[in-house]
Amino acid sequence: MAELAAPARKTWGQTLAAYKRPIMIAMLVLGFASGLPLMMVFSKLSFWLRDAGIERSTIGFFYWVTISYTLKPLWSPVVDRVPVPFLTAALGKRRSWMIVAIIGTMLGLALIAFTDPANGLLVTALGAFILSYSGATLDISIDAWRIESAPRDDQANMAAAYVLGYRGAIMFSGFGLAISEWTNWTVSFLVMAATMGACAVLILFMKEPHHAYREPDTQSFGKRVADSIVEPFKQFWDRLGHWIVPVFLLVAFYRLSDFTMGVMASPLYSDIGFSRAVVGGIQSGPGVIATISGGFLGGLIAYRFGVLRAMVVGAVITFATNAAFAYLAAIGNSESIGLLAVVISADNVAAGFVGTAFIAYLSSLTDPLNAATQYALLSSIYALICKFIAGFSGVMADAMGYVGFFLVTASYALPMAGLIIYIMTKGTDAARGIRDLEKQADT
Repeated sequence: MAELAAPARKTWGQTLAAYKRPIMIAMLVLGFASGLPLMMVFSKLSFWLRDAGIERSTIGFFYWVTISYTLKPLWSPVVDRVPVPFLTAALGKRRSWMIVAIIGTMLGLALIAFTDPANGLLVTALGAFILSYSGATLDISIDAWRIESAPRDDQANMAAAYVLGYRGAIMFSGFGLAISEWTNWTVSFLVMAATMGACAVLILFMKEPHHAYREPDTQSFGKRVADSIVEPFKQFWDRLGHWIVPVFLLVAFYRLSDFTMGVMASPLYSDIGFSRAVVGGIQSGPGVIATISGGFLGGLIAYRFGVLRAMVVGAVITFATNAAFAYLAAIGNSESIGLLAVVISADNVAAGFVGTAFIAYLSSLTDPLNAATQYALLSSIYALICKFIAGFSGVMADAMGYVGFFLVTASYALPMAGLIIYIMTKGTDAARGIRDLEKQADT
């Protein structure tokens, strides 16, 4: 099969040389900018809420504020086609929307910084809402920039740089925990807001990508609506046919283990008794090495041996690292700092590896003409399922305890490995992420 054979043509020298280009540095920065807003509302805010005495069940449901990442297909056609007054003419379609979205994340972070969850949880939720929806808009424009800036063969490498930057944001948000310990949560969130501002400045120096040609818009209003909303989604059915079912099932559930486990990771650290400085130090220290290893290992394996093979490996790694959290919950105590470092580092390797391969696969399913809209739909499919189930993480942890909870989340990865193998061996070229023109090029 073309997808299985083509990656073997890449030498290790060619694979490593792909990371030396300036575009990879830009992708690294954008991955960081994409990851920081979500991690501040997903992980660090949950730590703050737990410290403030908020119940675990409330923390789990509070995570539903990130439903914005599920709903982003609703406004992704706007990001794809509507210019930002003044900014688009000066910066281009993708960079202008990035700047607008980053300003929104800064406002959300600043609002959260000046709230008190124990006495005004609704105001905290409002800040999280602004942060989450601005972060989702930023993701739409960054995903489109990435897809338009590199061909399919380079998407695994672009994804590796993106994941490295994204995981770097996770590590930096871990530094935010240490800041909150040394000062307070207000200073921590304001530092994160200033960091997003620095990312906006760096975006000004990036190159606007080439956009797929679109015919001048002379159609009726109804036709324009259909072209903007219906046509990008109809393309999936036209390309995939009945394979749309297993492909979309894979997209929907592949990251379920990560999402459900992640919500309860910070409450676990808090309940065991680890200090914020210790957790943040591990995430910002050994975790950085683990992030670099996982992200680039995922990119190298995907580029060298194929995206789907890398996704199978990622599912196995996810199973093992989720089970490690169950082990930590079973025997861990506030003195088990070495075990904590191993568990966090292993989770970072797995998340970096899995994220790289998964992003590359999603990118291969999109059409450059509708990159923002179609990628937003794909990423929202898994966010819809995974985040809804993740909202019950606190209830699950209360019902079965941390050990049982993390073992259950680990088990989610195994059927996904089987589904990937099925698509890899039986699926059409479209299901495996190969377009007709690329198939011809391979032959």
